[in-house]
Amino acid sequence: MIEQLIDSEWDDRHNRSIDRSMKRARFRYNRLFAQLKMAKANGSILKEMARIERQDLLIIDDFGIQPFDHPARLSLLELIEDRHGKRSTILTSQLPVKQWHDVIGEQTVADAVLDRIVHSAHRAELKGDSLRKKWGKKTAEEHEE
Repeated sequence: MIEQLIDSEWDDRHNRSIDRSMKRARFRYNRLFAQLKMAKANGSILKEMARIERQDLLIIDDFGIQPFDHPARLSLLELIEDRHGKRSTILTSQLPVKQWHDVIGEQTVADAVLDRIVHSAHRAELKGDSLRKKWGKKTAEEHEE
């Protein structure tokens, strides 16, 4: 079954401005596509894709942390196509957008996905130290006191 809605730690630290009444789901990139592969193998892929498509907000964290294989690439295309113009999707990534084409692979599919994502997106590029690194230092300092 698809991982449940945004976990409380992520929610509290990052999504204070997200309307709590929205149906939303957050997935780490690799878990999402692993779960979709399992759903395809056990025959529940249509149900799982429909469940994701119904979410008002889909957050895919660590997008492109590893290259897409063929099944994941096709699932990504289907997810983005189903949501395009209807529902909100947030992708977080350590990679610059210019590298996403290579990570997705297969030129035709990458073109289709990026065409739907990039041209209608609001982009925010963050600079500076990782928040995880900052939070880690803060936690370490709190324990020393």
